[in-house]
Order: sequence, then C-alpha cells, then structure tokens
Amino acid sequence: MTRRMVFRTIARREFDEAVDWYQQQAGLGEAFIEKVSQAVDRILENPMRYPVVHAGIHQALIDRFPYSLLYRCDDSALVVLAVYHHRRDPSGWMRRR
Repeated sequence: MTRRMVFRTIARREFDEAVDWYQQQAGLGEAFIEKVSQAVDRILENPMRYPVVHAGIHQALIDRFPYSLLYRCDDSALVVLAVYHHRRDPSGWMRRR
C-alpha cells in the first residue's frame, strides 16, 4: 500500500513562509522547493529511513537548507507536523501531534 503525505496546516504555513523568505534572492526559493520535494520523495520511498527524534516523530533533514521535515507515520498517511528551521526552539514542534 502506498501512503500519501499530508502537511498539517501549520507545517504548510511554515513551508510557505520559508519559500517567501528564500524568494528574496533569485533562484533560492525554487531551490528550497526542489530540496523539500526531494526529501518528500525519499520519505515516501522509505518512511522508516529517518530517525525518530521524539515520541514517534521522524526527522528528515533538507539538503542545503537549515530545515527539517518532522513527520509521523499513520496507517494511511505520512503526516508532516513541521517544516522547522534548525535555529528555532524544538519545543514548538514537540507539542504537535
């Protein structure tokens, strides 16, 4: 069974804000989108490849950018809880379920 990936509303907002930030420099917004897309593809191929960092939540680092996708595996979907900048306080995403 192929699972789908679902971004929680707050994770989608974090992604959009990061894209907006990086689009201030030519080509960087598109590069961020591409790297996140590649991470999503790798997660979908093998969700268990990335380490569990807190209470069943996996962390996939985004190549080239100081961001991670934090997700959990449900029966029917992979749920992205956060698109999180590495300098932010991790307690913010740790409260998400």
